[in-house]
Amino acid sequence: MHADTAAYNSHLAPEDRAICEILAREIDHHLPEAENKIWHRHPVWFLAGNPIVGYHKLKDCVRLLFWSGRSFNEPGLKKEGKFQAAEVRYGRAAQVDTEQLATWLRKAREIQWDYKNIVKRRGVLERLK
Repeated sequence: MHADTAAYNSHLAPEDRAICEILAREIDHHLPEAENKIWHRHPVWFLAGNPIVGYHKLKDCVRLLFWSGRSFNEPGLKKEGKFQAAEVRYGRAAQVDTEQLATWLRKAREIQWDYKNIVKRRGVLERLK
C-alpha cells in the first residue's frame, strides 16, 4: 500500500479504516500495475494516467468509486454523477464482497473511459481500447 494511502487510512475510525484497508489491499492485488496516489485528498488508482478506482470517507460510510463503472453492467454499482462513474457504499467491513470487487476491478482494467483528456476535449468523454 502506498504510504500516502496508509496515512489516509490511519486517520479514520476503526471500522472505516478496516473497510479502506480491505479495499486498498484488494485494489493493489488486482491492479498491481496501477499508480496509487492521493488525488483531490483521496486515494485513487490510475492506469496510464487515467483514474480507474478510488475511495473516500463520507459522513456515514466509505464510498468506492469506479470512473468507468456504469459500463461494467454489474449488479451492486450505482450511477454517480453525469459521466460514466458508478459507486458502491460500505458501512461495515463485512459488507465488502471481495469476489464481487475482483470482478469490478477486472472490468475496470478492461473498460475505460478517457478521463485523463476530458478537459482537453471540453467535457467530451471517449471510450478507450
